[in-house]
Amino acid sequence: MPISYDKLWKLSIDKKMNKTQLRDCCGITSATLARLSKNKGVSLEALERICKTLKCEIGDIIEFTEDIGMTNEQEI
Repeated sequence: MPISYDKLWKLSIDKKMNKTQLRDCCGITSATLARLSKNKGVSLEALERICKTLKCEIGDIIEFTEDIGMTNEQEI
């Protein structure tokens, strides 16, 4: 199931933080930031750090999107 961090980027813009500032404030690595930018999976620890920094819940920064090319049988 594909991941989207669009909510994270919108929230960081609302808080007037660019990606570099977000990385530095959260204490995440450049590699983690790159994975987030590419909508790839990251550790729960990284997501927790982001949530603590932005004072939000995990659902405020991540969402699962439906893969249009995948049928219900392929998902299982």
